[in-house]
Amino acid sequence: MESVERLGGEGRGEISSIKTVALASFIGTTVEWYDFFIYGTAAATVFGTLFFPEFSPTAGTLAAFSTFAVGFFARPVGGAIFGHYGDRIGRKAMLVTTLLMMGIATFVIGLLPTYAAIGIAAPIILVLLRFVQGLGIGGEWGGAVLMAVEHAPRGRRGFYGSWPQMGVPAGLILSNLMFLLVAGLPDEAFLAWGWRVPFLVSIVLVAVGLFIRLKIMESPAFSRVKESGTESRMPIVDAIRQYPKQIVLAAGAFIIINSYFYILVSYIIAYATDAAGLSRSAILTVLLISSAVAFFTIPAFGALSDRVGRRTLYLIGTVGMGLSSFPLFWAVDNGLLLLVLVFHIAALAIFLAMGYGPQAALYAELFTTRLRYTGASLGYQGGAIFGGAMGPLVATALYAATGTSLSISLYVLAMAVISFVCMFLLAETYRTSIDEDVPAGGRRTVEAEPGT
Repeated sequence: MESVERLGGEGRGEISSIKTVALASFIGTTVEWYDFFIYGTAAATVFGTLFFPEFSPTAGTLAAFSTFAVGFFARPVGGAIFGHYGDRIGRKAMLVTTLLMMGIATFVIGLLPTYAAIGIAAPIILVLLRFVQGLGIGGEWGGAVLMAVEHAPRGRRGFYGSWPQMGVPAGLILSNLMFLLVAGLPDEAFLAWGWRVPFLVSIVLVAVGLFIRLKIMESPAFSRVKESGTESRMPIVDAIRQYPKQIVLAAGAFIIINSYFYILVSYIIAYATDAAGLSRSAILTVLLISSAVAFFTIPAFGALSDRVGRRTLYLIGTVGMGLSSFPLFWAVDNGLLLLVLVFHIAALAIFLAMGYGPQAALYAELFTTRLRYTGASLGYQGGAIFGGAMGPLVATALYAATGTSLSISLYVLAMAVISFVCMFLLAETYRTSIDEDVPAGGRRTVEAEPGT
């Protein structure tokens, strides 16, 4: 039974094992993204006032989103560091470490004095803590998706790889629920202590996630590499040397998903309340409903990619993302809340989910086991710098310069064009074996289609 659980097969133990691993990846990832998202919501609502009070409202929002962006610039660093040790030591140890980093940094932000109390030290410490968050989430993604994908049976990697991806809408739901609970407070109470509650509560979620992650086994694919003594001595050097095209194109393909996502879930809070006059509670409710729908569409598209391929769905989703921002911002500008909800669901839960659901399996399949953590992390987190880090900043600056949301939609369209070209240049991967390591330039076994 042990061999069945570790090495796969059609037995009952294998199914139980992958479901347990997928659930553990999902719960741990949910906790980490909750931590990451509450920062984005706070940056859009209160950080400009509390940590940059001497700035104008627009400049304060830009400054707050700049601290938000610091986490994205830290993500490739975290991806490189944890990818290196994940490919040398193992996936499980890195998942435990990243969860602790995120949890402690988030809890300390909840205790951080504001500018009024300690002056310039407040935003400086805030930036440092955001950097730690970025390091943690940078290493988190690669480990979580690899644990799920490398445990998954053949023909189900897209579905099980989407489970840690589901942690994104789940974390967003939890973070928005927490902020909805405190958003009804009087402004004075919300600014004084209400915004801190979501950060402090996260320590409880971290304890739950840590308990679960300590229970799962190491990935069988990496265990085989470790047992054979063939792990890379310098994974980051080897990954860049052997897979430069895959890393660059994976980063480019991710730009639209990451940039548009943070415009949809972070920037739009500030835009809808300040520029369009919608209430904070109304736009948070829209995000909550869209995230709930995405929670189900992400695994649905992941499963579909096991049948029709990852690349096809990703390309269709990229086109949809590039076009959907035009009707969405039109609806926001006109205060049409019901249409805002409809177009937001289309953007986040359909088109974005169409690419994000299959993405974990796709990026894992681009690299061999001994370099998979590093390669997948560099591709994913590299796209985060030019995507999520820049999205809210560019959107804020464009609207300030032009006074129209059309400029924001054109920016989203430009990002979609870049990502479409990059994904088009990548090969389809869904029938590629991930169980064999080959030298650079070699070819891996192509699996039969699921069910054949």
